[in-house]
Amino acid sequence: MDSKLLKNIEYPILIAVILITIMSVLIISSATNANISEGSFRTAKMQIIWFGVGLVAMIFMILVDYHSFAHWSNIIYVLNILALLLVIFKGEEGGGAQRWIDIGPFGLQPSEFAKLAIAITLARHMEKKKSLKTLKDLLSIFMHVAGPVLLIAKQPDLGTSLVILAMAFGMMFVAGLDYKLLAGITTAGIFSLPVLWKLLKPYQKGRILVFINPYLDPLGKGYHVIQSKIAIGSGKLFGKGLFQGTQNQLDFLPVKHTDFIFAVLGEELGFLGGIVLLALYFIFLYYTIKVAFKARDLIGTYMVIGLASMWTFQILVNIGMNIGIMPVTGIPLPFMSYGGSSFLMNMMAVGLVLNVGMRRQKIRF
Repeated sequence: MDSKLLKNIEYPILIAVILITIMSVLIISSATNANISEGSFRTAKMQIIWFGVGLVAMIFMILVDYHSFAHWSNIIYVLNILALLLVIFKGEEGGGAQRWIDIGPFGLQPSEFAKLAIAITLARHMEKKKSLKTLKDLLSIFMHVAGPVLLIAKQPDLGTSLVILAMAFGMMFVAGLDYKLLAGITTAGIFSLPVLWKLLKPYQKGRILVFINPYLDPLGKGYHVIQSKIAIGSGKLFGKGLFQGTQNQLDFLPVKHTDFIFAVLGEELGFLGGIVLLALYFIFLYYTIKVAFKARDLIGTYMVIGLASMWTFQILVNIGMNIGIMPVTGIPLPFMSYGGSSFLMNMMAVGLVLNVGMRRQKIRF
């Protein structure tokens, strides 16, 4: 790779990712009770391995000019749809959802990679749009995301479907979505809530009702949120110390190395630990958005904004559900929650962001 390209890398993005990953490995070690005699550091080691695999994938994403990915957008879109269809017909079930495809000893989650696919393919699609002033202008965009969203919702995975919609709206906002049109869509969305409510699965309705009042089912659907709030609140300013959280170590806190990893951090590292993590996310997102607006062309801007919207939405929803201000969904906390598919996709997305940033200006030879 040319040294002039390397000078354009936004190193704060890489540094933030590395520091968040270090926090992730420490908190996962605690969340999986690795310090006790019967415990194991296997999950934490796997997170490190996924980070290493992710680095290789990130380098690949950096080396290939992002315009090439845009050129292959039709192929990427078709492969994305086929992978999501394969999950429905051949996928493995776990936790009440059918989201994984077994590849040897690993389970691949295509819905995670669908996010990256949408960032690339929708950016290519939107580049051809001159304006977003009428409903007709938006129709093709909604049609573009409708297929993946419906297939993912079928698994069922409402959380990831919402992430993709958030990405689309973030990209449309930057593309100049007319505010009157946005207000009309929002109003229509509000009036359609009764219909959407009827379409929700019983467990999804339960999550929303429990979000409003967790004590409707304190030992069932509300248990996660109640225990998470107790854990975070008991951490106070400085936390109880790594491997010292009672809600965590005594296993009162469920799915603590994935969905509720922020609660473990809040209990053991306290308010200050949470602030450090949020500061790292702020740095990461700030420089990502900076790359978007310095991009060489619109397609680069749209790609990066789509990914920034994805990360922002996931951070807000995951931390929000941990502190009880958002409904519980299966949305992971980027670079913190354990999960091979999620981590690998996020590292590939970082590579794409750095790719756009490196090529933000013409290189003179």
